[in-house]
Amino acid sequence: MRLGYVSMTERGATDLLLAAVARGLMDAGVALAGAVQTNTDRACEHHCDMDLQVLPDGPVLRISQNLGAGSSGCRLDPGALEAAVAATEARIDGAAMLIVNKFGKHEAEGRGFRDLIGEALSRGMPVLCGINGLNRAAFLDYAGPLAEELPPDPATILRWSRDGLARVAA
Repeated sequence: MRLGYVSMTERGATDLLLAAVARGLMDAGVALAGAVQTNTDRACEHHCDMDLQVLPDGPVLRISQNLGAGSSGCRLDPGALEAAVAATEARIDGAAMLIVNKFGKHEAEGRGFRDLIGEALSRGMPVLCGINGLNRAAFLDYAGPLAEELPPDPATILRWSRDGLARVAA
């Protein structure tokens, strides 16, 4: 079992990295399940729209809510996140690897992709997650000794992924 994670401090950088890794793996013929995030800046606001692309070819779901100008609360739409989880779960049987855009607040609280991460690991699938500083401790508590911090380098993460896939095939 391999559970890798990556974290970058620049806003949206982890999302871009995971999307690039997912593209590279799919281009190499790896059957993926999971979700990668795209952020689109909104004019005249400091917020962005957050969309999840369900891998490999699933729907794109908007997981952010527009709470209005000046809002400071959590903009995550939990129903949309759970729809992405359900769409990913429907694709897990045909996958060789799981990519999760973020082990976030919902995963830290036992919801979101948390159970699906465990399911993929129980099947021996490599799992790659993005994490942020707010949920790092919760992720490390969840992952225990399985957690492998990966440098934010696409080539290194692709090698890690191929190695994990080769271990499953052996």
